[in-house]
Amino acid sequence: MMLLWSLPAILIMSLLMTAALRRYAIVRSVIDIPNARSSHTVPTPRGGGVAIVISFLLALVALMMTGVEHTSTLVALGGGGSLIAIIGFMDDHGHIAARWRLLGHFAAAAWILVWMGGLAPLSLFGWTLDLGWLGGIFAAVYLVWLLNLYNFMDGIDGIASVEAICACLSAALLYWLSGLSGAAILPLLMAAAVGGFLFWNFPPAKIFMGDAGSGFIGIVLGGLSLHAAWASPPLFWCWLILLGVFIVDATYTLVRRLLRGDKVYEAHRSHAYQFASRKYGKHLPVTLAVAALNLGWLLPVAICVVQFGLDGVLGVLIAYVPLLILAVRYRAGELEVQR
Repeated sequence: MMLLWSLPAILIMSLLMTAALRRYAIVRSVIDIPNARSSHTVPTPRGGGVAIVISFLLALVALMMTGVEHTSTLVALGGGGSLIAIIGFMDDHGHIAARWRLLGHFAAAAWILVWMGGLAPLSLFGWTLDLGWLGGIFAAVYLVWLLNLYNFMDGIDGIASVEAICACLSAALLYWLSGLSGAAILPLLMAAAVGGFLFWNFPPAKIFMGDAGSGFIGIVLGGLSLHAAWASPPLFWCWLILLGVFIVDATYTLVRRLLRGDKVYEAHRSHAYQFASRKYGKHLPVTLAVAALNLGWLLPVAICVVQFGLDGVLGVLIAYVPLLILAVRYRAGELEVQR
């Protein structure tokens, strides 16, 4: 019953708060000015992702008061996500050295892992693998990479919002199919919080998310995937499948830039989605293509994992192969001047 009123309430709250943040950004000149490394051409207010952060955190507080979800999970997501949002907000309004940002990122990851009890045993080709303390290190790196890649992939109108909504709604369906419908409330609330923002961010965007919003979404989605692993090990692999578009593009691009000796912490426009948006001259076709890949390809593969016994690791490999082909096709990681 709570879900029936909480989802529209969070969506409306996020929508109205984004409108207020847009007005604030215009008055205070918190504007993203296009430069040589930008994928947009019109000065646009930024920082709208704060609406996602506040809306979702308020939803967590409501869940904590009602006892619908385990307190440890809510504290993990709320504390870790808040720290990342604060770091991102400060970086949006000034600058934080990369080493201090990274330290804060690992602190947030550690917070989440402590409250969630570390990394759950994983299912691997029929075996159950408990990595112990090594799993904690792996999970921390995973969370930090996921929040950073989400920031990297938030480069054209609507793409980060659409990715989050598709992944969260798909995960909620997978939970229901797995007999864990109660766990679906957290991804559904995230989808609602992002949905209100997307009204203003859909191409052509009237406001950008900013680092506070993208980093927050990235680490919360990572936290949700770790939470799912404790409920049902195959669901962890399902989250990796559902987030495949962002994981493959960002990771393939990073590897190519590292091999070339680029300064990977510098802004660039060499992700596959950025090359695609320039090729088609618009952001909308690429953002819609991401939604189509999520719902038309990745979700069916994930359903095969939870419904038809497909091994999770094999499912990830199957899901990623076409995404890797697309990354190569759209020149992910290449120098922009190359033809």
